[in-house]
Amino acid sequence: MRIRIVDAFTDRPFAGNPAGVLLLDAFPDDTWLQNVAMEVNHAETAFAHRLPEGGEADWALRWFTPVAEVDMCGHATLATAHVLRATGAHEGPVRFATRSGVLIATPREDGSITLDFPTAPLTRVDVPDGVADALGALPGAVFDTGPHVGDLLLELADEKTVHALTPDHKALAAFSRRGIIATARAEDPARGYDFVSRCFFPNVGIDEDPVTGSAHTALAPFWSERLGRPALTGLQASARSGRVRVELRGDRTLLSGNAVTVIEGELHA
Repeated sequence: MRIRIVDAFTDRPFAGNPAGVLLLDAFPDDTWLQNVAMEVNHAETAFAHRLPEGGEADWALRWFTPVAEVDMCGHATLATAHVLRATGAHEGPVRFATRSGVLIATPREDGSITLDFPTAPLTRVDVPDGVADALGALPGAVFDTGPHVGDLLLELADEKTVHALTPDHKALAAFSRRGIIATARAEDPARGYDFVSRCFFPNVGIDEDPVTGSAHTALAPFWSERLGRPALTGLQASARSGRVRVELRGDRTLLSGNAVTVIEGELHA
């Protein structure tokens, strides 16, 4: 079968977040799916198969890190929609049946793809004891992001603090189901982004995720309230870096970006 590596939330190779994508006839057993994801060894590998016509979704979609299946993944969904369009396997908007309900990906004339995801419910919580030491910075506010995202969102003092983080990944694992989203307001919005973030997910085998679509379903309501606008652009300041355009629409968040196929080959396992 064909396997592809796609860089998502970028318009150039070797940036954004890489994801493995496999289009299947049906889902094999979970052990095989997990082994393929471990072999690919990117933050996520997406597996999709076509569903019968007339249902609420067009394709079934699952996401695996090298060590676990996850409830939601933005960049691997974007990568899958990109592959469906590039190969002609699906034209127009595609509805994915996932653990997080039906997610819609809509291709745009400019080459980008817009994802329609549920907005993460934010609940302010006390700053957990020890989180500042584990992260390497003192958060000003901390929010739980709900069951599907499964992170703690931490607001930091400024963009420079986010860039300078060198966290203790093992210690961070104690504070949430998946990991930590660290964020701050952009120092200079003239650079083309409104806020900056970094994401650390030790509990699913990812010390730092390059660009995280699911995290932006929490970042969108967080920064929309503070900046007074529903449409914003976030910079995820990982080593690979990437930008996510977000638009808050109540209980739904639109995430937009580009994707590039970097590798295509045969899987023989």
